[in-house]
Amino acid sequence: RQEQYRTVALLMLLLPIIHLPHNYNIRVYKIAGSSVNLTCGDISRVDLVIVIWKIRPRTGNHCQLAYRTDLNKTGRTNCSERMDWKSSPDTDSALQIRQVTLTDEGCYTCETFTSDGTFIRTYTLTVLVPPAVTLTCDSKGTAVCKAAAGKPAAQVSWDPTGDPRTELENHTDGTVTVLSIYSSKETSITCLVSHPAWNTSQSKECTSGNRTHLFSLFSLHS
Repeated sequence: RQEQYRTVALLMLLLPIIHLPHNYNIRVYKIAGSSVNLTCGDISRVDLVIVIWKIRPRTGNHCQLAYRTDLNKTGRTNCSERMDWKSSPDTDSALQIRQVTLTDEGCYTCETFTSDGTFIRTYTLTVLVPPAVTLTCDSKGTAVCKAAAGKPAAQVSWDPTGDPRTELENHTDGTVTVLSIYSSKETSITCLVSHPAWNTSQSKECTSGNRTHLFSLFSLHS
């Protein structure tokens, strides 16, 4: 395996580099728990010599996946089992990440070495975490809407509009809990929560007849 990577390093020095600006630094957003496929672009497999995926997460070890067409061999260093070729690398150079987590955030670069030169495509992966949302209402007209452990922080608003008190708690994993406390004499209060992981805002209502109960929003999924 060490000999394989020495050969790869040598080829990287010998082959000319051709940058593709329109393919460089593509931003990808995925919801935690989902899978993502990253491609190397439209590269002719007839002229393909070597493919290398260089993975640089924001935290943790860097890793590489490599494939040589002449030997029909693959190599990998430090890569999670959740990261692998989408299918057989002799037919498809795409990288697949299964069940993405916050630790997968970072840069993913595909370098393809062909008889025409070296082609580079880089992705920046951002993982979205939908918050767990609960709404507590009491008989005095005070409602507490909590959007827990979301990334980025959820946006909380109220209907009717007013002057809620908002508290933020930042967690070590990069998620944020938003606590919005709202008091109103209205017979009906609605909490509206929006987040990039959702297509539409989620809402829950407190009415004068049920303010002594705890309400949880319906299950949210990616």
